Amino acid sequence: MARVKVADVSDVPEGTARAVDVGGVAIALFHRPDGWYAIEHTCPHSGGPLADGDVEDHVVTCPWHGSQFDIRSGALIMGPAERPVRAFRVAIEGEDVTLELS
Repeated sequence: MARVKVADVSDVPEGTARAVDVGGVAIALFHRPDGWYAIEHTCPHSGGPLADGDVEDHVVTCPWHGSQFDIRSGALIMGPAERPVRAFRVAIEGEDVTLELS
């Protein structure tokens, strides 16, 4: 498993999200009070930007059509999307935010 730096800790203040690109894959990176989470950035329903969605607890709502996903696992909570999104393991190494990619 490879670790890839995607941001500095200061780039994503607590309570915010940011879209990052890793080898052509768009990933939504979330900094929550209880930790860091990463899922695919693109909603499988119509391509909405999940990093721009509202997050309540651990659920992000796609800003385009309201599909909801668990940011911890990528699980689909509510459609219209019909499938989950991939989740990625996040690690903090000093000031670096890294993702574990398989």
